[in-house]
Amino acid sequence: MLGLLKNQTYSIGVDVRHDSIKLAQLGSNGQGITVLAGNRKQRPDDIEPGSSDWQRWAIENIHLLTAYGDFRGKEVIAAVPESDVFIDHIKMPKTKDNKHKDAIFSKIKQKLPFEPLAENTLMKYIETEQDNVLVMASERTIIDRHLAIYEKAGLSLKSIGVWPLALTNCYVKFFGRRKSDLEAIVMLICVEENCTNIVICRHSNLLFAHSIATSFNRLVNEQTVSRFVMEITGCKRQFNMIYRNAPIERVIFLSGQSVDKGICSTIAKQLEMPAQIGDCLAAVEIAKSCRLSRDIEHDKECMDEQFERRDCPVNWAVTFGLSLS
Repeated sequence: MLGLLKNQTYSIGVDVRHDSIKLAQLGSNGQGITVLAGNRKQRPDDIEPGSSDWQRWAIENIHLLTAYGDFRGKEVIAAVPESDVFIDHIKMPKTKDNKHKDAIFSKIKQKLPFEPLAENTLMKYIETEQDNVLVMASERTIIDRHLAIYEKAGLSLKSIGVWPLALTNCYVKFFGRRKSDLEAIVMLICVEENCTNIVICRHSNLLFAHSIATSFNRLVNEQTVSRFVMEITGCKRQFNMIYRNAPIERVIFLSGQSVDKGICSTIAKQLEMPAQIGDCLAAVEIAKSCRLSRDIEHDKECMDEQFERRDCPVNWAVTFGLSLS
């Protein structure tokens, strides 16, 4: 019977942020998910995020990471940084000719943080529940910059993903596998190095997304924690205004094992919600051939560091979710 299980190798997930690059490739044998390869590179302090130097740095290091990191194939699913993705939640416009895209753009264009021209905007919208729409948009020049990075790094871009869908994928595959999870509405709090990303979903149905500039390493006292909880409470309040009679059942902190569990417990108590830690690295098997360098240098000798589960400061949720897309 086991011989009939089909092995599957997923695309390489690439999470290019202004401060770092993370790549991971997952696979499945029908029984579970395995990390086949994973690597990360931190941006040097003397390189300005989004600059031409940053673009050259990204091209060079993505090429190195994929060349020496035991990745299989060249196909990637990538995401742009959350700071470059505009997100809004609106009611589905009523149109006579079903030209929803044009009508949606008209409703969000005055809110866009860049020049509000249709030809300058790449937009994706998701019809959610209760006649609501979640809209995500990016400036075309930013997307073109990312397309150039993967082309010059010698990779084949399967698609440009977005972090809210990647986090939803991650939850569904690792933490939403019970029958009761299919209808449960959960809040995912993704702890990143320089921000915190929030997603609310009903299993695979993405309902709400918002990025908070505050990261966990800034939560140093009761005052900063309270302000952080107020921001999350604001997300809950906005969600409740959009979706009537749709209570959030629990919170899942998508994080590495090094996250301060005491702070998570404090946040959950102030939110008055049940919560759990969702450590993606603990939810997968690590292939024996898989190596993770948290910050490789240009020589191959640095590739000898094995994927470390314990006290890993890196959050792989978005990267894993992209690979699983």
